[in-house]
Amino acid sequence: MAVPLLLLLLLLLPPLLLLLKPGLWRALRWLPADLAFTVRAVRCKRALRAFSLAAAAADPRSPEAGCSLARRLAQLARRRPAHTFLVHGARSFSYAQAERESNRAARALLSAQGWHGVPGSARPGDARGARSDGEDGTGGDGEAAPPLAPGATVALLLPASPEFLWLWFGLAKAGLRTAFVPTALRRGPLLHCLRSCGARALVLAPEFLESLEPDLPALRAMGLRLWATGPEAHRVGISNFLAEAAAQEDGPVPGYLSAPQSVMDTCLYIFTSGTTGLPKAARISHLKVLQCQGFYQLCGVHQEDVIYLALPLYHMSGSLLGIVGCLGIGATVVLKSRFSAGQFWEDCRQHEVTVFQYIGELCRYLVNQPPSEAERDHKVRLAVGSGLRPDTWERFVRRFGPVRVLETYGLTEGNVATINYTGQQGAVGRASWLYKRLFPFSLIRYDVTTGEPIRDARGHCVATSSGEPGLLVAPVTQQSPFLGYAGPPELGQGKLLKDVFRPGDVFFNTGDLLVCDEQGFLRFHDRTGDTYRWKGENVATTEVAEVFEALDFLLEVNIYGVTVPGHEGRAGMAALVLRPQQALDLAQLYAHVSENLPSYAWPRFLRLQ
Repeated sequence: MAVPLLLLLLLLLPPLLLLLKPGLWRALRWLPADLAFTVRAVRCKRALRAFSLAAAAADPRSPEAGCSLARRLAQLARRRPAHTFLVHGARSFSYAQAERESNRAARALLSAQGWHGVPGSARPGDARGARSDGEDGTGGDGEAAPPLAPGATVALLLPASPEFLWLWFGLAKAGLRTAFVPTALRRGPLLHCLRSCGARALVLAPEFLESLEPDLPALRAMGLRLWATGPEAHRVGISNFLAEAAAQEDGPVPGYLSAPQSVMDTCLYIFTSGTTGLPKAARISHLKVLQCQGFYQLCGVHQEDVIYLALPLYHMSGSLLGIVGCLGIGATVVLKSRFSAGQFWEDCRQHEVTVFQYIGELCRYLVNQPPSEAERDHKVRLAVGSGLRPDTWERFVRRFGPVRVLETYGLTEGNVATINYTGQQGAVGRASWLYKRLFPFSLIRYDVTTGEPIRDARGHCVATSSGEPGLLVAPVTQQSPFLGYAGPPELGQGKLLKDVFRPGDVFFNTGDLLVCDEQGFLRFHDRTGDTYRWKGENVATTEVAEVFEALDFLLEVNIYGVTVPGHEGRAGMAALVLRPQQALDLAQLYAHVSENLPSYAWPRFLRLQ
């Protein structure tokens, strides 16, 4: 009797759910996709745990010792030595070649720390009291560059190129920290970034030397050791790093040099827009870098895929998700220094690209191109990225064939990310029970007038309902920490919320409003605070306003972003009030703004009030 009754209940359950809870029933259709993603996520977590245990058990002198990015590259050089890792223009490099090139870079950097010959058992500088990160350097015109201290920060001002990668990997192998400096920065913003991360050296591309000429005296005064990646480094006090690296052996570098004391230690800095002014150096831990190895695996990408990457490497999306994600699966990456919409499909056909990493602006460029034969004759099956508008998404998929789009969401300094692994148009992720068990987050009610979360009578935040915009927050734990920024603690002010759901809890505040619909899909709604996004970059209105306010003919300045039909993000608008008896000097304004702000931060509109 029990079995027929159970069967009857099972038969009645679907119509009852459809009648009583239609949203839940619609959500159940995505259960297979939720389960498949959960399996991939669990596998990634187990792989990271196994990676850490193997690193701890390895011989400290082995290149595969230490729980770091350097170990993963050495591992791939042993397992897949002949497999192509990188394609850049007419050049290509196998994993074994990438290992050797980064070994040379590491040895050149170790030489700059005082190493001579093959490293032994002592760290450089232990016996001679090497200069610490906070001490002043003595470099300058004609003087010998000071040695780099162990663990010092080296800034990279380089375009996306093989040299960028060899230096980054070499710095990791030598136990030095890397700072990715946006290539558009000059003058005050550039100097601010170098000071904020405590850089002791700067490696720059030769093509930037001319535009950096006015900054060189200030860079030398900071005591920075200066390198350039080419023979054009003829200026006094700037060395040719590539020549120094070429003179080194390419043998393995002991793994203990790159092994962090803790996976929570900072291994690199990535600059984000500062809501209170200039860019802030977000601390990126070894743990976060290692977690990014699983990005493409979570997206269903395999080691035989070919990934097309035309994003700046100074952003997390290009470096950590693109490059480190590729290392995580041992695939091939086609790296472009600049994106060309007209050349894109020909590149994909030539290199047999199967995966394309995008930002929304790039997809809009592609759909606005005239039709070509190559746009249908390709092997691209998957596009992964962020910032794709729903209208562009539809046009992209309809025009370019059966390309699956996986939209993602995340912040450089954040401890939460989402992936729309179902490919649902317009969504940035899923809020299923399974996903939130693995990567917990919440949407809470937010007052756009006060700029604060709405709290109940007990002082706790209130979760949103389906279809209601809410502030995305995530609990801060040992597994998902928030490391903050280089500099004083107040730089992270506002990024942490306390007593969110219970006394004493701490959540990371993303500053973004999202909406969760009845089926559990997350959609981006708006950005809070004084930032907007243009040309794939975040712009801090305070930083732009401070530059305008330095002009003596302006009394008041207000900067904000405005939507422009046919363009992603928001363009800058500067509302200006002139001082009495003063005229608007457009020539002076343009010269001042172009000298002190990167081009993406220049307002596109002026509004006189």
